[in-house]
Amino acid sequence: MPTKKNTKLSDGEWAIMRVVWRTQPVSAVSVKEEFESSTGWSYSTVKTMMDRMVRKGLLSTKRIRNLILYSAAITPDQARKGALKQVLDNAFEGALPPMIHFLLEHEDLSEKELNQLRELIDRHPAGENP
Repeated sequence: MPTKKNTKLSDGEWAIMRVVWRTQPVSAVSVKEEFESSTGWSYSTVKTMMDRMVRKGLLSTKRIRNLILYSAAITPDQARKGALKQVLDNAFEGALPPMIHFLLEHEDLSEKELNQLRELIDRHPAGENP
């Protein structure tokens, strides 16, 4: 199973995880129906992806007769942490301050958003993770 540290999802896995987090336990048929109009994914595509996600430790399964229900084996926060870590490592060589600087320079943040960020930094004790 992926650890909190190395959970990395592809775009397709993110899409599936969002459905699973919202509706779990869920069948592959139900997930396929969620994507029918937007992606055109076939049942076999969705089922194959979900089975691979089980092998990667992203999903777990429960069999009820002939029905396989999938549930999340990772939390949204674990997935977000993995995605952020991947960007941080690949684009900023693991250094957080340059990433924050880049975001501040290239994103249009409102005064309210900037104040929220300041408050978060001021409230967070140094060296402690929540």
